[in-house]
Amino acid sequence: MRPKRARIAAVGLAASGAIVLAGCGAANEGSSSGGASAAPSANVSGTISGAGASTQQAATQAWVAGFTGSNPGATINYDPSGSGAGRTQFIAGGVDWAGSDAYIKGDEVAKAQQRCGGDIVEVPVYVSPIAVVYNLPGVDNLQLSPATLAKIFDKKITTWNDPAIAADNPGVTLPSTAIAPVNRSDKSGTTQNFTDYLKAAAGADWPHDVSDSWPVQGGEAAQGTSGVVGAVKAGQGTIGYADESQAQGLGQAKIKVGDQYVGPTPDGAAKLLESSERVSDGGPNAFAFKLNRTVTDASAYPVSLVSYAIACSKYSDAAKSGLVKAYLSYVISPEGQQAAQQAAGSAPLTDAIRQQITPAVSSIA
Repeated sequence: MRPKRARIAAVGLAASGAIVLAGCGAANEGSSSGGASAAPSANVSGTISGAGASTQQAATQAWVAGFTGSNPGATINYDPSGSGAGRTQFIAGGVDWAGSDAYIKGDEVAKAQQRCGGDIVEVPVYVSPIAVVYNLPGVDNLQLSPATLAKIFDKKITTWNDPAIAADNPGVTLPSTAIAPVNRSDKSGTTQNFTDYLKAAAGADWPHDVSDSWPVQGGEAAQGTSGVVGAVKAGQGTIGYADESQAQGLGQAKIKVGDQYVGPTPDGAAKLLESSERVSDGGPNAFAFKLNRTVTDASAYPVSLVSYAIACSKYSDAAKSGLVKAYLSYVISPEGQQAAQQAAGSAPLTDAIRQQITPAVSSIA
């Protein structure tokens, strides 16, 4: 087997996009400059399965490659079926942990605690900007205010040369091409984060509730992050929203923050998290954050997401408990975060956030 690589094989129905990542004697990359410490080496074995956010897929592949390099007897399965599906499967006991771009709240909290027989553990693992992606030949530097963006996705603005878009883009020649919005068809934490931004930043121009299901009827819908990116690429005059790590090859709009227009960057997403407040709806070991969507500091990018790992604080199978604990410890470690940054372009967790969440992961028993 080749060194420094983990086996990645597609399994299950093609529509599910499920992936299995298993140890193949891979070796960890050594710590690089920048203060990354060595990954936890627990020497654990066994199999655990997770499901959820497709935004985490590239990062998960990097995490599993690094983790199984130190633990070749471990097998990690992850189905990038969408945040809503991941939380549903976790609550039903179908998977050992969930990846979700929306933190657990409402009646899901009690259901998850019942499934776990106690507290849940919920920690941020992936911080990334959401890119507003578009395919409009001849327009390379699109700028959009929150109100204009909301009206486009609410289908109130229907052509690219609309006066509102022109006002955001002075001096730019805009075509009369029809606008074709593309949204997620599945329950998606990316959708929840995007609608949360529109609701907070656009006010009355976005009259819909925050939801993980797209609220506007009649547009083009696609499954998963890759589906949205593919649909925007295949069309003309299309616009959508997707994790920036998977949005290469498409135009990415700059969004108005304060009196400036800023594009999606990992640094901007990290800055947004710094300015946001923790919520603890899920209990003492739940570390979720209400993102500050109305930030006026142009160094922050408000259309961002924080993606979480949701696990039980205890499992009936001690070996499974140890494997979940060891894997998540690696994921939040400096080395794990550096691996995700290199693979997916995400923003690494800060030391301050890591210090808050490490005791929660360590509490898994």
